[in-house]
Amino acid sequence: MPQEIPVYLFLGFLESGKTKFIQETLEDERFDSGEHTLLLVFEEGEEEYDYEKFANPSYAVEHLDVADITEQNLSALVKKYSAERVLVEYNGMCELQKFFDAMPDGWAIAQVMTFFDATTFLSYNKNMRQLVYDKVQYADMVVFNRFRGEYSKEEFHKIIRAMTRRPGIVYEYLGGKAEYDEIVDPLPYDIDAPVIEIADRDYAFFYRDLVEETDKYRGKTVRFKGLVAVDKKMKKGTIVVGRHIMTCCEADIAYSGLVCLHNSDLPFKTRDWVMVTARIDIMYHSIYGQKGPVLKASSVEYTAPPEQELATFY
Repeated sequence: MPQEIPVYLFLGFLESGKTKFIQETLEDERFDSGEHTLLLVFEEGEEEYDYEKFANPSYAVEHLDVADITEQNLSALVKKYSAERVLVEYNGMCELQKFFDAMPDGWAIAQVMTFFDATTFLSYNKNMRQLVYDKVQYADMVVFNRFRGEYSKEEFHKIIRAMTRRPGIVYEYLGGKAEYDEIVDPLPYDIDAPVIEIADRDYAFFYRDLVEETDKYRGKTVRFKGLVAVDKKMKKGTIVVGRHIMTCCEADIAYSGLVCLHNSDLPFKTRDWVMVTARIDIMYHSIYGQKGPVLKASSVEYTAPPEQELATFY
């Protein structure tokens, strides 16, 4: 088996603060455990690295083009420098999947940090939302540099949380002061109600929370409107009920459904709209191929489509 090599990804657009953060990290002796470290730079900004200040002389730096992202090239560089860990300053205009597809065997993502210039973030999000989402969805931490007191934390927070609840959020002001985001996001429904009523506009929030924190829904009863999907391979009394969810833009619309077991004699077909009342059990099902939330329905009834059939976080 190849040696596992931890990979630290630093994401963001040009002049977002990636280089400055990486420079400070490599100057910090606490980050230096003596490993041979390879820094891959796929973007050239105004700020340059000061290699003489690196805490460990066992750092190698390679400046590459996006076209150089191939498994063969990455493997050759690790071998060339006997690298034991890899840091990547990624090009903000290139989608991450290209890098993931090229990662050699043994490479493991250890941490993902994403940086945005707060003065341009809203414009990037409006005009290049898919690229913004691409840099946020895998992040462990999102840092807004050059943040100003007149900016609304709630506006920036809402954009990130609509994409994912995974990363921590940091607002770094001019002058170096940093504040962690402590805004609490209440669920748009009462999770402790005898029957959790999921409004049409809230299905995306419900599905994401259910997937991310499955265990807290164990034994809960929910009621929501969904779109049926069936397949000839499914056993009698089994359907999938869900909605098409748009997380970012049209390119990422996906049907997000839940296995539903029922006793109804109604001949449900794909694209039927139904109202489901069901208890959530966490169990293995072949449709998932693993354990997951399974709806055990007490009621499944035909219903009219919602006013807006596409579920979103907006």
